[in-house]
Amino acid sequence: MSGGLLVAGTTSDAGKSVVTAGICRWLVRQGVKVAPFKAQNMSLNSFVTREGAEIGRAQAMQAQAARVEPTALMNPVLLKPGSDRSSQVVLMGRPVGEMSARGYHGGRQEALLGTVVDCLEQLRGTYDAVICEGAGSPAEINLRRTDIVNMGIARAARFPVVVVGDIDRGGVFASFFGTTALLDAEDQSLIAGYLVNKFRGDVSLLEPGLEMLRGITGRQTYGVLPFAHGLGIDEEDGLRPAFKNSTALRGAVRESVVAPPHGDDVLRVAVCAVPLMSNFTDVDALAAEPGVVVRFVDRAEELADADLVIVPGTRGTVNALAWLRERGLADALVRRAAEGRPVLGICGGFQILGEHIEDDVESRAGRIDGLGLLPVHIRFDREKTLARPAGEALGAPVEGYEIHHGVADVRGGEPFLDGCRVGAVWGTHWHGSLESDEFRRRFLTEAARAAGRRFVPAPDTGFAALREEQLDRLGDLIEEHADTDALLRLIESGAPSGLPFIAPGAPGARA
Repeated sequence: MSGGLLVAGTTSDAGKSVVTAGICRWLVRQGVKVAPFKAQNMSLNSFVTREGAEIGRAQAMQAQAARVEPTALMNPVLLKPGSDRSSQVVLMGRPVGEMSARGYHGGRQEALLGTVVDCLEQLRGTYDAVICEGAGSPAEINLRRTDIVNMGIARAARFPVVVVGDIDRGGVFASFFGTTALLDAEDQSLIAGYLVNKFRGDVSLLEPGLEMLRGITGRQTYGVLPFAHGLGIDEEDGLRPAFKNSTALRGAVRESVVAPPHGDDVLRVAVCAVPLMSNFTDVDALAAEPGVVVRFVDRAEELADADLVIVPGTRGTVNALAWLRERGLADALVRRAAEGRPVLGICGGFQILGEHIEDDVESRAGRIDGLGLLPVHIRFDREKTLARPAGEALGAPVEGYEIHHGVADVRGGEPFLDGCRVGAVWGTHWHGSLESDEFRRRFLTEAARAAGRRFVPAPDTGFAALREEQLDRLGDLIEEHADTDALLRLIESGAPSGLPFIAPGAPGARA
């Protein structure tokens, strides 16, 4: 086998990431050597590969589903939003500069098609199959000319396309039809069919609609995936914090296992929902602990009953600091520290907790005062630090990854990973450290003690094993609810011949 498939979607957040991961896990369980691929990803959730390249966390998760090591080839272009109009462009795992949306779509994106096709071909030369994930919708007709992630890559590779629709949102039949009908004839010839996601109820009631859809489009539906609770896998921006203000996150609770606390108390964790929050997946390992409740907050009073407050990473450290001050959260954090109540700063959050920040790179704000909770001076460097550190902290082995422009000059406190600790305030640039089980247990034990809580971490929670279980659940969804024989034929042989053209097609296009 030397084939592939593009998983597109009727909208953003239709389920492309999880479906791609599910297909990868199903295939690898069949003995197929498979790799994920996303030509261009827009996300503030990123990961560092063993080679020191920055890619989207969704592709790292999909690589784990495929049981292969993630590489830059799997996500050659990553866009990290700095505002609703500009992003940092990361090419082959390294930042190459900031660019406005108009500048990127005005020519730079189209010029990258050769690069992404070359990456895809390298993967095809190594793996039996490559499962590609699209972005947004392939029917974004204003962007089709420069598209390199949806029909642009499908046409270049001659890959068949399955379009995923989220039926929980409603309007899935119109979305499937409209997505197809807005493409030109050549693009439509690659749209093999559809896959319904997040269905609740009796599938037999849906089947007449699927038959009617086939009658008007000439394309089959390759499966109806049921709504699955608590998947908890790494998506692009599962909480949508990139462009929405934090009000949209108020009270949002990170999905966690339904299990009572191991000790007498629960442990309440409040995560400050700072603007341009990045790598909020850092708290997933906490949410996986029985008795730990993780919620996102944006008001000072919401910190009052928190046992641990986390200031997470952000793509805009100086702006996030200003936001914390405007909302009274900064003063609340200072009071907590004075009272000996636990605070953890991660990456940008660590920088905020320091004494001052010199930033002539990201915000160009120059020197500003931090919260002064840790004896740390931060200087932003034009070169981005991308690393996979490992070591020991709190008497336990720990691993993580670093993605930051800020360079920390630690001038006191107790050593803590690459940062420091003062009382019940901890700071580090390391993402992912809480995924190290014994380190996480010891950290939570110290945080609970400082908070006066009789919380005891469960001795047997293994985050890596839980993640594997979630990926197996995705593979099960595909195996049990999709037409896997038909999907395998698509991957091996491409889109069926003779698929009908659906009018009107792309504006100005003809059948």
